[in-house]
Amino acid sequence: MTFGIRRRLLLVVIAAIVVSVAGLVVGFNLVLGRTLNRDSRDLVQSRAVAQLSSLGFQNGHLTTNETPDERASDAYIWIFEGTRLLERSRTEAAVDKAARAMASGPSRYRDVPESDARLYSVPIVQGGKRVGTVVAGVSLSPYEATRGAALIASIVFGVLVLLVVVFLVRWLVGASLRPVIRMTRQAADWSEHDLDQRFGLGPPNDELTELAATLDGLLDRVAASLRHERRFSAELSHELRTPLARVLAESELALRRDREPEEYRQALEVIGRSADQLARTVDALVAAARFEAGGDVGLASAEEVAANVTAACAGLAASREVDVEVVPRAPALRIGIDPDLAERILQPVIENACLYGSRRVRVELARENSTVVFAIDDDGPGVTDDERERIFEPGVRGQGANGNAGAGLGLALSRRLARTVHGDVYAEASATGGRFVIRLPAA
Repeated sequence: MTFGIRRRLLLVVIAAIVVSVAGLVVGFNLVLGRTLNRDSRDLVQSRAVAQLSSLGFQNGHLTTNETPDERASDAYIWIFEGTRLLERSRTEAAVDKAARAMASGPSRYRDVPESDARLYSVPIVQGGKRVGTVVAGVSLSPYEATRGAALIASIVFGVLVLLVVVFLVRWLVGASLRPVIRMTRQAADWSEHDLDQRFGLGPPNDELTELAATLDGLLDRVAASLRHERRFSAELSHELRTPLARVLAESELALRRDREPEEYRQALEVIGRSADQLARTVDALVAAARFEAGGDVGLASAEEVAANVTAACAGLAASREVDVEVVPRAPALRIGIDPDLAERILQPVIENACLYGSRRVRVELARENSTVVFAIDDDGPGVTDDERERIFEPGVRGQGANGNAGAGLGLALSRRLARTVHGDVYAEASATGGRFVIRLPAA
């Protein structure tokens, strides 16, 4: 059987309280018993000493100045001269027998269980010689009655205290955990229906506000992840829609009527380029997913990555009559990500430069702290201030497009892949045309 944390905590607290109350009751009764035992010993001893002080010695015999009627009703006194009994109290036979047995010997205590009495003997010494014995006794019944009453009272008191404390603890535990349960259920409901809701209890200063801050942070991460996935879906849909549309359109046109061999060849080339674009998109996404999952980050040469991308864009550059130049860097720079993923990040930006550039595209490499910087400049119309962020949104093109079709993976997906590996892609102002900067982690 599994108990919830509330019930487990309640059981632990109740067990601790039971042990504590039981310990207090037992300890109290032990201390009380020892105190009563000491008091009874002191009382019987003081009676024996008092009786001893009232004795006299005349004509070689013991005399007493106190008559038995003058003593307290519970004061038991035996006076022996030698072994001869001079005076005795009216008691039970067992007590009288025990007192007679104490007429000789040293001072000592003796309990008589049969009558619940305690005796104490004191030798009578005259001229350095023992001439008799005084035996005093006291009934232990009042002490036993006190001990019994105290035991019952302490048990009743302990049970009452236990009930009151258990009630208070149960109420306190319930009141303490109730907000936690409510917050947990609200967070679960918000995570499914309304990710914009937050507890907003301010900086954490106790356990409850700390839990609220933790749940707020969890909801923030869930909301960010959902926004990330929605943006990723939009980017992916945008990037795959164009090549898929081309494949479908060319296939439909090719099958609709008979065409010349050259037309079929051109259609197949378009289909091949579109399929290659789809493959590169999928490869980039797989590489990014592998990086996010903690896989091998890889290692690549920045110059080789730039050269490979330039070669891949050679057809587009030739059709646009644009010259693409990679400025070599010494010493060679190395980036700390997979070379295929690095190419997938760089290629959309260079293709964009070839698409909008007039005659020249220049790729420069540099090292800044822990990043490798790719700066891509073209002599095209450039990017206006209000377009620097908009052009990285899926489906958005700059004002200088002039009917030019998009190319490659697209700027939006390029930025997303770069940020996946803790890099970035952004546009900068330039007086000579367009300028894009790609930052990737250095090896």
